[in-house]
Amino acid sequence: STQNANETQAVVASVLGLSANKIACKVKRLGGGFGGKESRTIPLACITSIASYHTKRPVRCMLDRNEDMAISGQRNPFMGKWKVGLDENNKLVALDTELYLNAGWSSDLSVAVMERALGHIDNVYYIPNVRAVGRCCRTNIHSNTAFRGFGGPQANVIAETYMTEIAERIGMTQEQFREMNFYKEGQTTHFDQELKDWHLPKGYFQLKEKSNFDARKAAIEEFNKQSKWRKRGISLIPTKYGISFTALHLNQAGAMIHIYHDGSVLLSHGGVEMGQGLHTKMIQVCAEGLQIPLDMIHIVETSTDKVANASPTAASASSDMNGMAVKNACDQINERLEPYRAKGLPWKEIVHHAYFDRVNLSANGFYKVPDLGYKWGENKGQLFFYFTMGAAVSEVEVDLLTGSHTVIRSDVNMDLGRSINPSIDIGQIEGAFIQGMGWSTTEESLYFPNGRLFTQGPGNYKIPGFQCIPQEFNISFFEDVTHESVKTVYKSKGVGEPPLFLGTSVYFAIRNALWYARQE
Repeated sequence: STQNANETQAVVASVLGLSANKIACKVKRLGGGFGGKESRTIPLACITSIASYHTKRPVRCMLDRNEDMAISGQRNPFMGKWKVGLDENNKLVALDTELYLNAGWSSDLSVAVMERALGHIDNVYYIPNVRAVGRCCRTNIHSNTAFRGFGGPQANVIAETYMTEIAERIGMTQEQFREMNFYKEGQTTHFDQELKDWHLPKGYFQLKEKSNFDARKAAIEEFNKQSKWRKRGISLIPTKYGISFTALHLNQAGAMIHIYHDGSVLLSHGGVEMGQGLHTKMIQVCAEGLQIPLDMIHIVETSTDKVANASPTAASASSDMNGMAVKNACDQINERLEPYRAKGLPWKEIVHHAYFDRVNLSANGFYKVPDLGYKWGENKGQLFFYFTMGAAVSEVEVDLLTGSHTVIRSDVNMDLGRSINPSIDIGQIEGAFIQGMGWSTTEESLYFPNGRLFTQGPGNYKIPGFQCIPQEFNISFFEDVTHESVKTVYKSKGVGEPPLFLGTSVYFAIRNALWYARQE
């Protein structure tokens, strides 16, 4: 059970003293990954491999939830210190921030998490002068690791916190202060990347209108005047999320296609299916590329002996990269089959004639993400391939006597390019939103003085339940936008991580309700 079959293969080979070509790591599917299976499953795989190697017997190990939480690590907690400068028109002019990350007892992926956080400390706001310093802190707790968002949500929370606090200090509404400081098309980020196809302001205002934000905010103000012990709050939060691995060498993918004599197709790629619908999307890409029905394609388990040197299934880039690798394999085959297609033959006859003409009906596809190559320190080069963006509105009611809250309504609007499968993407948005909502409201990790995790399991670690889901939950996509600069497979965009931060709109709505309470 891993998101990273390639590294599992490499590390197991190392501990056994064997070459990698003698180890095959096979992954059929996962019951969820979320980053926790990118690196932290490998120690267990090594332990079981050593036992199996020496006993010459199969070995299986399953951790219970308490054991898993105690040793696997969690999302890196952050602390941010910031100073922000405004001009006379309340436009942002400078940000000086220091970020501190709790890595735990080893570095694991913490440096990469910090790199992404430094690239997201601006969120969606143009700040001409930025100084951002990140420090990874070694502590006595378990080694923290990747978790959906990978530093982006932590940095975005810090960004929206300073935007919220500044708006309150200068007596301006939060929405007005955010809107006047949005990036504009063609402006550059603090890591010197030009924003192309920057549709965030348009999608933000579409959501503001669709969610009837202004009228609901006025109704909330009236409700709060009449209610002493129950207060309502509302918050409209935007986000942008850079899509790519910050480690340049990981931005590559492979795929393999075999076409059999009867016209059926076998597909394999380097990505791991973990409930995010990756295999479904890859079958769709293959069917589109070869112009055949979906039911003629069978996808096999992810395996290092089928597609070698695959990157981990992470960074919201797996559909992009593996999809382009699948498309590349399809293009190779289509080039060979073009003379037969020109005759207008049906698919099975095309394959039949090509086989008897000794045409190669297999292909290995490969893709490397172009244009990337950011140089830290020099602040040159492109850090992300593109940005997925969106916004969310959440309305809550807080019981001031008990501290409990109810999410009355949440609306999310996302720009996902030309979605390969809108149904899958909507499910991803819903799941990420709820996960982000839990992270920012009810979930809290507690530790004993010796660093051992206290909150080991759902008994004392409160994840969202059915009753936490917004009473009204609406998902939509940006309307009337183009994607000229997006060079992904069929101009789709990554969706796994970007919506998670939008779940914090619930946290900021709770903060807004408490702000109303404190005015009294």
